[in-house]
Amino acid sequence: MRFNIKHLLFFASFSTFAIGSVNAQTSIPLKSNASLDELIQFAISNKIEVQQAKIDQEIGEREIASALSGWFPQINANGTFTHFMQLPTANINGQNIAMGQKNTSALTFQAEQAIINPGLFQASKAATYIRERNNLQLENSKINTVVDVSKAYYDILTSEEQIKIINENIVRLKRQYTEANARYETGLVDKIDYKRAQISLNNAQAQLKSALEMRKYKYDYLKMLMGLNPMDNLSLSFIDQNMEANILMDSTELIQYANRVEYKQLQTLQNIQRLNTQFQKWNYLPRLGAFANYGLNYRNNAIADLYSDNFPQSSLGLSLSIPIFQGGKRQQEIRKSELQESRLAMDLENLENQIGAQYSAAMSSYRANTNEWKNAKENMTLSEEVYNTIKLQYDAGVKTYLELMTAETDLKTSQLNYLNALYAVLASKLDIQKALGTITTTN
Repeated sequence: MRFNIKHLLFFASFSTFAIGSVNAQTSIPLKSNASLDELIQFAISNKIEVQQAKIDQEIGEREIASALSGWFPQINANGTFTHFMQLPTANINGQNIAMGQKNTSALTFQAEQAIINPGLFQASKAATYIRERNNLQLENSKINTVVDVSKAYYDILTSEEQIKIINENIVRLKRQYTEANARYETGLVDKIDYKRAQISLNNAQAQLKSALEMRKYKYDYLKMLMGLNPMDNLSLSFIDQNMEANILMDSTELIQYANRVEYKQLQTLQNIQRLNTQFQKWNYLPRLGAFANYGLNYRNNAIADLYSDNFPQSSLGLSLSIPIFQGGKRQQEIRKSELQESRLAMDLENLENQIGAQYSAAMSSYRANTNEWKNAKENMTLSEEVYNTIKLQYDAGVKTYLELMTAETDLKTSQLNYLNALYAVLASKLDIQKALGTITTTN
């Protein structure tokens, strides 16, 4: 492999541009009455995990640039000062003669250029895979954000609808309590009916308080997913959010393992591991480099005159290192890397099995929840008809108040069951899309 300085300069410029682009991204402002799409876009820009993945992406660019910097000339400077308490001596023609001078100083500049280096070959080839690995990690964080925020949004929407149902129930119960109390005061019935109405009304009001507390928690949970402070204001828009219209999907779509980001991540790890195996084989190659030295040398017996004279020296050369025998270390490293390749291949096979199981579980849950939703929807319609009929019969004195309360309870229960079943269908649909790898990110 021949090093191309033009390619490296282009890489350095591109890396700087890419890193600058990441830092230049600004958060998308969150509007009041935000829609689901606006929530997702804001979360992708602000969620802590996504921000960390972006930082990891930038760190990866720095690591790549750092590893490839070895292709540039490495320039060092070294300075020394030495004062001899006793000068070294040499025996010349039977006489001991002091060698050198008491004070010496040197300043040496050395430049080295790698020409053949297996480690740098690996760094050059690994850059693509490392960048891909970091990009996939960011994509995985975004996909999880889309799924989590969507589920949290639908959960809040379900809670809002439940609160509406409870409030409507309270209105009916207040009216029934008033009617039951009026009948008791006129002597038409005893006090049991209006006391039952009071009990039902109290229970409904307590249920409303619980629902309001749960709604507050769900808003705080959504804020956490979006990287917002719990004290920040968050208002949502539910306009054009027909939950029923969002539940249908193609249940015959086949699994494409390559669509899953986790599958792509493992494939990238395989490529990195194969490159590592190749690197261990490249370790048999010699290391060849070029060097240039230039030194400034000063010596004098008097410290004050030390730097008055300079005795420079310079040199150029090549350095060659050939690994011959390392006790079998290289063979063991090659075999270890090959075994790690085999292990990753098993991980990939295991991931395919896990994806198949995830898809099967999500699809089974979706179909079961869809059946529950259809049944709950039918029960809700029937409960409304039953309640309206019994209410007319109660007003006419045909049915008892207990039968009216039973119909009221059945109506409220069927409405809440319908909403819970509808949310379960939407959540399982998101699980299917995640299992299929069809979740798309918009930022």
